[in-house]
Amino acid sequence: MAGIKYEIKETIGSLSENNKGWSKQLNLISWNDRNPKYDLRDWAPEHEKMGKGVTLTKDELKKLRDILNEMDL
Repeated sequence: MAGIKYEIKETIGSLSENNKGWSKQLNLISWNDRNPKYDLRDWAPEHEKMGKGVTLTKDELKKLRDILNEMDL
């Protein structure tokens, strides 16, 4: 990912791992030296590669939590 700088500030948790060792993780990441945001995406074992994902502010993450809590899972 040339031109994109990121720093994982905190690994919050891993949701799953595939047979190639990639894991779907929720992390707190600073993208391009900006304020950190919550990020959910697939990562290679040493965080050297990443898949597509979604980045959320704290307020968006809270709203997602509320939506999930209302679901009958």
